[in-house]
Amino acid sequence: MSPDATPPTPNPPALTGDQLRIADTVIGALAGDGAHLRPDQLRAVSALVHPGARVLVVQATGWGKSAVYWTATAIGRAAGRGPTLIVSPLLSLMRDQVAAAGRAGLRAATLNSSNFGDWEVVENDLRSGDLDVLLVSPERLANPGFGRRVLDDLSGHLGLLVIDEAHAISDWGHDFRPDYRRVSDVLRNAESSTPVLATTATANARVTADVAGQLGTDTLVLRGPLARKSLHLNVIDGLSPMQRYAWTARGLPALPGSGIVYVLTVADADRLVEAIRSVQGPDYPVAAYTGQLDAERRHALEDALLRNEIKALVATSALGMGYDKPDLGFVVHVGAPASPVSYYQQVGRAGRALDDAVVVLLSSSSDDRIWEYFATATIPDPDKMTRLLDALNAAGEPQSVPALESSTGLRRTKIDLMLKQLAVDGATERTPDGWVATGRPWTYDAAHYDGVVAVRRREADIMRSYVHGRSCLMTLLTASLDDPQTVACGRCSVCLGGLTDDLPGGADDEDVRAITATLRRAALLLEPRKMWPGGVFGARGRIPAHLMAEPGRTLAHADAPEWAGVLAGARDGDDGAVTELADAAVATLAAWGRESGIRPEVIVSLRLTGTALAETLAERLRAVGRRGGAGYPVGPGEPPAEATGAVEAAHWRGRLENPPAADGRTVLLVVDATTSGWPITIAAAALREAGATAVLPLLIHRTVG
Repeated sequence: MSPDATPPTPNPPALTGDQLRIADTVIGALAGDGAHLRPDQLRAVSALVHPGARVLVVQATGWGKSAVYWTATAIGRAAGRGPTLIVSPLLSLMRDQVAAAGRAGLRAATLNSSNFGDWEVVENDLRSGDLDVLLVSPERLANPGFGRRVLDDLSGHLGLLVIDEAHAISDWGHDFRPDYRRVSDVLRNAESSTPVLATTATANARVTADVAGQLGTDTLVLRGPLARKSLHLNVIDGLSPMQRYAWTARGLPALPGSGIVYVLTVADADRLVEAIRSVQGPDYPVAAYTGQLDAERRHALEDALLRNEIKALVATSALGMGYDKPDLGFVVHVGAPASPVSYYQQVGRAGRALDDAVVVLLSSSSDDRIWEYFATATIPDPDKMTRLLDALNAAGEPQSVPALESSTGLRRTKIDLMLKQLAVDGATERTPDGWVATGRPWTYDAAHYDGVVAVRRREADIMRSYVHGRSCLMTLLTASLDDPQTVACGRCSVCLGGLTDDLPGGADDEDVRAITATLRRAALLLEPRKMWPGGVFGARGRIPAHLMAEPGRTLAHADAPEWAGVLAGARDGDDGAVTELADAAVATLAAWGRESGIRPEVIVSLRLTGTALAETLAERLRAVGRRGGAGYPVGPGEPPAEATGAVEAAHWRGRLENPPAADGRTVLLVVDATTSGWPITIAAAALREAGATAVLPLLIHRTVG
C-alpha cells in the first residue's frame, strides 16, 4: 500500500433490535425525538459494538462523530462492558462532552489540570464501575502517575477507547502532538478485544493511512465529503497589518450573529481587541481568548460566546479543536494559518446549524515568514538530540527538565519538546522521578523529517494559491484533504467574482490612523525578573529587593504593526520617526509617573544592538525633562544563539561594564531591544549596587527569539 492509499474498509454486521432501540434512545436524547443514526454513523456503531473493532472516521465538522461514541458506549454498557476512555485535546471540548454524555444518559467525568480536587472521587467512581466515560488529555495520559493509577485500573475491562482529533498522532498531520503518541501505549496494554474509534475532520490520505496503520491492519475507514455547503468563503488580499485591524474593527458589526476572529499570536489578540474598541467604542462586546488565560476565564468566555453575549472572541488557535457552537455565524482570520488543513479545521467552527455563515481571510505578505517558521520549528536538531541523550546517559538517574537545562545548555521549552520526540522513538521515557534514557539507539531519520518539511511547504504553497484566488476556495481546501468528492462550491469570492454582500473590500484610512494612535498609547507593563537563573551564572534563588528593577514599560512588543515603520525609521536615524517615538515615550512616562508616584532623576541609555536608538531616545528625553545622564558602557560580543537563561545572564554580567554614577537618585534606564530581559536585570542590579534608589526600565522594543 502506498503512503497515500486509503486502507480497506470491511463491512460490519448489523445491529440487533435491542441495540437499535438503545441507539434511537441515545440519538433522540441528543438530537430530539424521532432522530436516528444516519447510515454512515450506523455503520461505525455497528462495527464498534463488536470486540476488537478498529474504526477511523474522517468526516466534516458537524457530522456527528460524538454521537457514534455515545451510542457505542451505551450499547456496550448495556452488554456489561467496561467504561469508555476518550482522549480529547482541549478542556473546552471535555466540558462540552461531559454535558453531552449526561444528555445521552451516560455518566461522564474528566481528569485534567483544572479539576485536581475532584480526581480522587472520579478515580474511585471509575474503579467501582459507577462511571461510564472518562475523558483525559494526551498530556495527562503521558503522565506516569496517571498511567500507574488510572490505566492500571482500566486494564482488562476497558469497554471502548476513543481517540478524538486523531490526526494529532501522525507527524504528517498539521497538529502533531508528541504526547498523543502515548495512545499507542494504551493500545498495546489494552486487551485485543477492546474496540477503538479514532475521529478527525482534518486528515488527508497520507495522515489517514498513517493513523489507520497505527490502529491495525483491519481498520474500518469511513471517509465522507468534506465540503461545507453553509460557508461563504472570502479572501481579501494585499492589506497591511494595520489595515487588517481596521477592516476587522469596521466590518465586525456587519457580520452575521456572533463568531470568532482568529489571529496568529497572543499579542495580536490583545492588540486587535483594543483596535476594535477604538472604532466601535470601549464597551463593544469583544474579548481576547488565548492559551495564557486561566481555565476559569476561558470557560467564561466560551460560555459567553455560546449565549451570544459577545459579538466575537479574538482568539489564537487555542480556540480551535473541540469548540462547538452550532450557530456560529462567522469566522475571520487576521493572518493565514500555515496549513490549509488547519485553516479548514478552524473555519469549520462556523455554520454547523445554519444555512449561511461568512468566512473571511485577511491575508498579507508577512504571513510567509510565519509559515516558514512553522514548517521547521518542531523538526529535531540531531546534534542537540545527541547532546540531550548524552546528558541523560551520563546522569545515571532520572533527570528533571531544569536539571537538563543546566547540564546541556539548551532551553527548557526546547528540552521538553525534544524529550517527547525522543519518547515517540522509544529513546527516552518519563518516570515519576524524571526523564531517563531507555538505552534504545536513536538515529536522526533525515529522509522522514525532510519529507515532513516538504509537506508543510507544499501546504504553504496551497495557502498562497488560496490567497491569490486561483480556483474555488472550497475546492482548494477539500482537495488539500484528498476529498474524492470535491466540487466547486459556487458561493465563495472566487466562484462569485466578488465578496459576500455587505463585506467591505478595503480599510478606511481614518480608522487606520485612529487605531494606530490608540495602540501606540498602550505601553505594556514590563515585569522585572525575580529569580537568579543559577547554573553557570552561579547565583540562584530570589533576587534581593534592593537589587531589583521596578516594574517597567515596553513601547513596542514583538512585531507590533503600529510601530513597525516608526522603529525602522528611528533605527535609520529618521528625525520624524525619532520624534514620534520620543512623543510616545514622554506620554508613557507621564502616565507611569501618575500611576507609580516615582519620577526619574537621571536618564541612562543601554545600547544592546548595533543602532544608536537607545542613546538617541535618551537624549530626547533628557532634553524634554531637563535631566542629566549618560550611557551604560557595554563591551563587545553577542550571547550565544538559543542560550539558556543562565548562559545569557552570565554573558551580560561579563559584558556590562561599570555603571554610570547614580548615587541616591532614581534612574530611568532606556533600553533599545531585548528578548529575555536579562541585560535589564543585570544592569538594574549593578545600578542599585552603585547607589541608585530605584531603576525604571523603559524598553523600546521587546523582541521575540
